[in-house]
Amino acid sequence: MTESKLGWAVPLMRAGYIGKGLVYLAVAGISLYSIWRGGSAQDTSSALGWLDTTWGGGVLLFVIFIGMLAYALWRVLDAAFDLEDYGSDAKGIVARIGMLVTGAIHLGIGATVFPLLFGGGTGGGSGDGSGEGSSIPGHVRTVMEWPGGRWLIGAAAVLIIGAGVHYMRQGWTNEYRQHLRANPVTTRWNPVLKAGLIAHGVVVGVVGLLFGFAAWQANPQQAGGTGEAFSWLSGQVYGQILVTGVCLGLLGFALFCFVNAAYRIVPKVSGPDVQTLAAKLMPR
Repeated sequence: MTESKLGWAVPLMRAGYIGKGLVYLAVAGISLYSIWRGGSAQDTSSALGWLDTTWGGGVLLFVIFIGMLAYALWRVLDAAFDLEDYGSDAKGIVARIGMLVTGAIHLGIGATVFPLLFGGGTGGGSGDGSGEGSSIPGHVRTVMEWPGGRWLIGAAAVLIIGAGVHYMRQGWTNEYRQHLRANPVTTRWNPVLKAGLIAHGVVVGVVGLLFGFAAWQANPQQAGGTGEAFSWLSGQVYGQILVTGVCLGLLGFALFCFVNAAYRIVPKVSGPDVQTLAAKLMPR
């Protein structure tokens, strides 16, 4: 398939980032509301379940569901046809494999939304932050029962931690600017986009640490997702302040997703004449 015939993949990408932004907006917003009310930060399943109980929440869940399917398909196409021009060297292959992994993760979020839309599920929206984490230890336990299962979970931990470090590095070094079109919106909100990407990396990195703890101690209950990452952070010094700061950062990451939906550049489709945010903000 030629690059000129892949322009239809761009709307998939934009729909995917909209859905992704809504997920993080729900997680961060509902978590901050829960903290303000004296509760704890919420995981993805709990946040989505809470949406299911609100007026208009079904519409948002439907948009998220379509967005997650679109994002998963976009990542497959991006990896297969190298639409973002990562290349075919070792670094590029790793990046493209990572796209497939993130696509599968977001397809899993779509699977979480499906019963809320069509099956009458509750999605763990009890507000205790336990919905997402209740399934992850079960899956980890199943893998650990396989021959070499602990090593597989350990390898997954390394990959997840690596992804978190990658996101933080992208934010800290401003690498993300290479993928955004330069305009007044991206320029004005650049500091928020930077903070959001770093906060996202922190959460992903902590999830990887939890998988590492599970593998090291042979205890599947140590593994978890976003909710458990928030719980772990809250147990550190100044934990509640730390979690609140990360949730505020995730609001920035939601904005990062929405900005990507509108202004992300796809090199092999967009053409060479588009000015990137990196070029505009390059020191002279």
